[in-house]
Amino acid sequence: MPSQHPVIICGSGSAGLCAAVWLARHRIPFKILEKRQGPMVMGQADGVQCRTVEIFESLGLAEGLLRKAYHVLEVAFWATEEGGDGEWKGRIVRTSRAADTMKELSHQPHVILNQALINGFFLEDVKRNGGQEVDYGYVVKKVEVDSKAAKKADGGEDVYPVKVVAEKDGNEEVFEAKYVLGCDGAHSEVRHSLGFKMIGDSTDTIWGVMDVYPRTNFPDIRRKVTIRSDIGNLVIIPREGGSLVRFYIQLPPGTIVKEVKLEDLHNAARQIFHPYTMDIAETAWWSAYSIGQRLADHFSKDNRVFLTGDACHTHSPKAGQGMNVSLQDGFNIGWKLATVLRGRAPPSLLKTYNIEREKVAADLIAFDRSWSKLFSSQSSGPNGHSAEYFSEQFVRGGKYTAGVTAKYDDSVLTSSAKSKQDLAKALIVGMRFPSAQVVRHCDAKTMQLAKALPADGRWRIVVFAGDNQSSRSAERLNKLATFLSSDEGPVRRFTLPNADVDSFIETLVVFYGERVKIEQEHIPEYFYPVTGKWGMRDLHKTFVDDESYNSGHGHGYEKYGVDVEEGAIAIVRPDQYVSLVTSLDDHRGILEFFEGFVLRPQK
Repeated sequence: MPSQHPVIICGSGSAGLCAAVWLARHRIPFKILEKRQGPMVMGQADGVQCRTVEIFESLGLAEGLLRKAYHVLEVAFWATEEGGDGEWKGRIVRTSRAADTMKELSHQPHVILNQALINGFFLEDVKRNGGQEVDYGYVVKKVEVDSKAAKKADGGEDVYPVKVVAEKDGNEEVFEAKYVLGCDGAHSEVRHSLGFKMIGDSTDTIWGVMDVYPRTNFPDIRRKVTIRSDIGNLVIIPREGGSLVRFYIQLPPGTIVKEVKLEDLHNAARQIFHPYTMDIAETAWWSAYSIGQRLADHFSKDNRVFLTGDACHTHSPKAGQGMNVSLQDGFNIGWKLATVLRGRAPPSLLKTYNIEREKVAADLIAFDRSWSKLFSSQSSGPNGHSAEYFSEQFVRGGKYTAGVTAKYDDSVLTSSAKSKQDLAKALIVGMRFPSAQVVRHCDAKTMQLAKALPADGRWRIVVFAGDNQSSRSAERLNKLATFLSSDEGPVRRFTLPNADVDSFIETLVVFYGERVKIEQEHIPEYFYPVTGKWGMRDLHKTFVDDESYNSGHGHGYEKYGVDVEEGAIAIVRPDQYVSLVTSLDDHRGILEFFEGFVLRPQK
């Protein structure tokens, strides 16, 4: 008799484990099948973009990540010096420097940390929350979906329409699941079983990569560096720990990947670094690859099996996007599966995974093509680019590589068509909610507003109420509180019986003006509800865009493009993406948004 599981995750990479974190925190049983014999020891990915750090923050996992990681603050650009003779001929020189991350792009930094450690944070969190531990040594052989049974499941029947066949120690086992996630990498057996294909191609450009302990007099060895020399191009990525460094090295035209040896990489590095010395004390890991971009022709099957990460999109490692986009695939499907399996939304909600992540993957492939071409370009010759052009393009691409440009199209979860975007010009519907410094009203604590949006499965209605001293603003806020606290409003309508009023939809208020002039009794009671074990009022939901005692002014209203007189409302998803921007008076619009996908609890 096959064992049955609500969710089976094939593969324990960043995508699968990130989805597992959501499931474990919501006490949804699942099973992870991993072909390796144990946890990842040395991962190939290491770049952790700003958006990924924001995700770790939302999960409460950022502290350990930031403590262990190398923080990328500056990029140095080097190129072959024009002219010169004798021993100085062909030497490399620094042409410019730039900040790695554009100002105010994110409140979190770009960091470097080995993927094995990243996965370790997820594994610890899953274990801490009572989740299923990874089942190692299982090789997935086949995944099949019973389409008729899938339709019955969509109709509410408690069936397990997906069959997974896996082998361990020569013995075949069969599992049944309601949902399966294919997180099993570029050579995905899940994808192969479904008959899906990877569309794309490879180029003739060959790069080598190695993690080394270098003995060198090169002055920027602990900075992120791009070197464009007549010999070849090289990228330096300092690693965590203070000694380890990663080199990406462009190899000569005509190089055959299978014939590349470690000594080839060592020799290429020594030549590129001329006139600086480069002695490799030890190589921790190395590989060689041809640059290619491929995209799966389908991302899901019958709304029951979903591909994530390298199983549906592969590309070069130049922009440091692989682990990040994969992890964010898992973050996206994870909260949606948790919502559906908890009975808060119908299975059709999961179709938004395709709408959102297929577009992100396509954008990634397009960006990677241009990015790889830029990195492989020469600093001289008829097709070369100047050092100035290269550095300008590198900086310009920083917004994308930080991971903050993804914009989801309209669906039941996101509605730009019904939004009043002019009310909050910088809170773009379909994009992640950017953070701004605010002051918490109850205790004068200076904090990032993103800290009030943890990834705990709840929706947020963020109310920019304007100046509380304004009688018009106060009247509109009181009317909004009356609506939201009524039985006809979305909060009580969709909250489970006997649950805290903020357990599914939490409302936050951000005022503008002088905090000390706002008294607690001036704020409608709905915005500090009675919750929790002890039935106490929660005063931590009100913030003010005001001068802080020690950290200056956050200018949140200005950053978000909100007019103080008009105010605005932003509905924010559990994954911190903006679903709707509207006015404080649009009570009907707020209700209709949630009615579009939330299942009303049974009395």
